[in-house]
Amino acid sequence: MKFKVKGGVYPTMVTPYRDGKIDYAACEALVEWYWKKGCDGIFAACQSSEIMYLSLEERVLLTRTVIRKSRELAQSDKSREPMMIVASGHVSDSFAEQVRELNAIAAEGPDALILISNRMDIENTSEDKWIADTEKLIAELPADMPLGIYECPQPYKRLLTEKMIKWCISTGRFYFVKDTCCDAEEIARRLEWCRGSELKIFNANAQTLLRTLRDGAYGYCGVMANFHPDLYVRLMNLNPASREASLLQDFLGLAANIERLTYPCCAKYYLREIEHIPMEIDARSKDVRNFTPYEQDCIRQLAELSTAVG
Repeated sequence: MKFKVKGGVYPTMVTPYRDGKIDYAACEALVEWYWKKGCDGIFAACQSSEIMYLSLEERVLLTRTVIRKSRELAQSDKSREPMMIVASGHVSDSFAEQVRELNAIAAEGPDALILISNRMDIENTSEDKWIADTEKLIAELPADMPLGIYECPQPYKRLLTEKMIKWCISTGRFYFVKDTCCDAEEIARRLEWCRGSELKIFNANAQTLLRTLRDGAYGYCGVMANFHPDLYVRLMNLNPASREASLLQDFLGLAANIERLTYPCCAKYYLREIEHIPMEIDARSKDVRNFTPYEQDCIRQLAELSTAVG
């Protein structure tokens, strides 16, 4: 059967640590929390996971943990479909290292392997160079592995053009785009370019989400699913033209400004203090000392409002 992406809500998973090392027990607890909240998938080994600060071994073990735990959950509860796990871990500059790291992640068996758009044609010279680099890279990856593209903001954001998207479609190998353009009109154009293909657009931006769902976006893959994923699941299940969906979008769009705080520390604080997932709140990409009592108050207020809305 031809591979098909599952639509819905995909949290960009954060990486818990303990004493400076990845806390795999907390990772498993977080995967279970996503499952209980009704998430349709997980984006593992992404920027929220701090992949630029993880060794290749850590990226592989993190991906392995997420896949294993998600499959255990699906086996124990067959009342719903398994979560679809997509994973990246794609950070290197050199072609040889990119081939090595992507094949290492692919060997763990994610449902789709995600390439980061700024890792091809790193100097950002042209569409043609990007296509040539991507073609060369995917030739080194398992031919049966479904692929995706993530417009990761770090080290710089490389947005996909019409030519790049249509090339991805033409290969028959790409199924998933984590869109970070934050522009509903641009996403509408992208959706039109993808119409009739198996390449699906997942919006990472909460503020434009409902409008893009109305236009045909396949789901939400973003930071705020680390706070109240159940509300995003609810939005996905509502009639997008309804007043209820519009009001829920209003809340989610405003609430998403919380990610401007010391992220991912703020998300880990929410998960520990509000959802009672045992984890430290420190990070490698941010100094936890910048997560002030003021920011902690903001998180607690968000939690209270989320409960009231839910």
